[in-house]
Order: sequence, then structure tokens, then C-alpha cells
Amino acid sequence: MLAKNRKARHIYNILETFESGIALHGTEVKSVRDARVNLKESYARVENGELFLYNMHISPYEQGNRFNHEPLRKRKLLMHRREINRLGGYVKEKGFTLVPLSLYLSRGKVKLELALARGKRDYDKRHDIAERDAKRDMDRALKERQKVN
Repeated sequence: MLAKNRKARHIYNILETFESGIALHGTEVKSVRDARVNLKESYARVENGELFLYNMHISPYEQGNRFNHEPLRKRKLLMHRREINRLGGYVKEKGFTLVPLSLYLSRGKVKLELALARGKRDYDKRHDIAERDAKRDMDRALKERQKVN
């Protein structure tokens, strides 16, 4: 795991996830391998039958001199045409978006976990927080009970 978008699961309801390749320049790959990536505020969009990722920050490679890349440039995502068309159809519907969840290495290649998501309402977020607190309290009570025995 090289980078993770931790806030995505809090802000969005994740409906489906996809694995995607990503087209990177040479110095970008070196920075990604050093885990100098930030997925916060990034999103994907379908344009002219191609999938692009916006606002993913990859820090410039320290030994890259003049061949360094632009940190916030748009990057092409690599998926099958049928999947891209299907995602494009969903995104045209109201309320759906494509959000990157994580960036990782798979067999030496940089891969992106992309999610089809819909924004949560405030009451959904509060409900999730209440569930998490209740689960934490139950786990704590069970742990105390096991200590007594």
C-alpha cells in the first residue's frame, strides 16, 4: 500500500470498486515508490471515452533535476473500454462520482483502486459514527469481562 484516501469512506457511500492502471512518467514512478503521494481531494472523470484522474499530488522526485514532473497534472487511468463506458454512464446520473481509494503496487506495476460512490448525507455520517462508538463500547465491555474470568 503506497497511499490511501482515508476520508473517502467517511464522505461517500462506496457502491463498487475497480482496479485501474495509471500512466506515469519516470520520476513520478520513483516518487510513488517512495510513497510521496496524496490522494486527498482527488477524483476521476470520463472525457472523450478516456478516464482521467485529477488532483492527485505526487511530490517531485528529489534527484529528478529538470526532468521532474508537474505535481498536480491530470493522469490517464488504464481500464478496458467497456468498463470506462459503463462508469461514464453511472457518472452522468445525478449524485455519482469516481473516487480513488488507494494506490498500491501489484507485480511491480502501480495500480489504483477506484470506487463508484455517492455522497453521504450528514445524518448518514452521524449514524456511522454512532455505530462505530457502540461497537467500540461493546468491544471494551467484552475485554473487561474476559479480564474478570
